[in-house]
Amino acid sequence: MTVPHNIYVHVPFCMSKCRYCAFFSRACANPDWDLYTAGIVAELKYWERQLGKISIPTIFFGGGTPSLMPVQSFRKIIHTITTLFNTEPDCEITLESNPRTLDATKLDEFCAAGVNRLSIGIQSLSDERLQFLGRQHSVADALHLVDLARRKNIRLSADFIYGMPNDTVDDIVKLCDDINALGLGHCSMYELTIEENTPFGKMNLNMPTNDEMAQMYIAIGDRLNIPRYEVSNYATHGNECRHNMNIWDGAPYIGIGRGGAGRVLINNQWYEQMGNGELFNPLDHGARAIERVITGMRMVRGVILDNDTKKIINMDFVNSRPDLVYRTNDGRIAATKHGMLILDDVIANMTRG
Repeated sequence: MTVPHNIYVHVPFCMSKCRYCAFFSRACANPDWDLYTAGIVAELKYWERQLGKISIPTIFFGGGTPSLMPVQSFRKIIHTITTLFNTEPDCEITLESNPRTLDATKLDEFCAAGVNRLSIGIQSLSDERLQFLGRQHSVADALHLVDLARRKNIRLSADFIYGMPNDTVDDIVKLCDDINALGLGHCSMYELTIEENTPFGKMNLNMPTNDEMAQMYIAIGDRLNIPRYEVSNYATHGNECRHNMNIWDGAPYIGIGRGGAGRVLINNQWYEQMGNGELFNPLDHGARAIERVITGMRMVRGVILDNDTKKIINMDFVNSRPDLVYRTNDGRIAATKHGMLILDDVIANMTRG
């Protein structure tokens, strides 16, 4: 028996590599989009043979910079998905974007081809900080794209980075005020993480301390006028990213394209999967339950308590630490505000595995 699967399509190409980026992507002035598209289509056909004409609740184009893609390529991929599978009538189709890659005409064409949710990588509302991050756009570029998206009346999200060298809580409060002024229904606030093998990883940066980062995190929750629904994500009611919510709750999803990760469910057997045929390994229910606890506890609503998660959750810890975790009225276990601040430790203590 097969069940609905969400689809993640990875687009690995970028205008340039940002100084902090450790994702699978590469700067490429002239990608072979025909070759890329043919590979994505071939993968989709493979999964139709494996899973049949399953339902698709959400499709997410991530990267890289998916908005670099020619609309013709996007249209062909979407047409393939809708032909091979049963895309649900309200299927959420998200496109990640860089402000310098979309003008009014191209955005119109993407929307006509199916995009109904746009995620903009703004990262900062300071040109100086954008240059520090290695971003290839200005604040004015970002605000222009926000305005264009508003006119299209599609769902809109924006990504921001905080905790840069020499950042203070006051800086984060100002950033939140500026975001509030934009009137966004969804935004993601990511702590700057220094990864090895990135330009930042090779620099001796004066990063905020863990305590300072915690104070910034608290300030974001207090100052933003849209509520947190996941550790790094904030949304007004109904504007949550359905794709991510499904994944965090443990729903199956297929990773398409090199760098795309998935968790596929066939006949009650989970598989750890990577796009481009790079990985397809059985995953036992215990390991999958641990993954579900890790992602589910990141959400304010918590992780679903079912037969699989019950086996690996230490209920003695849950019952003894109401300051960190609690049972919700709808059968979940969630972290308190204090628990969210030390979530890694909470998850380590509440899981057996």
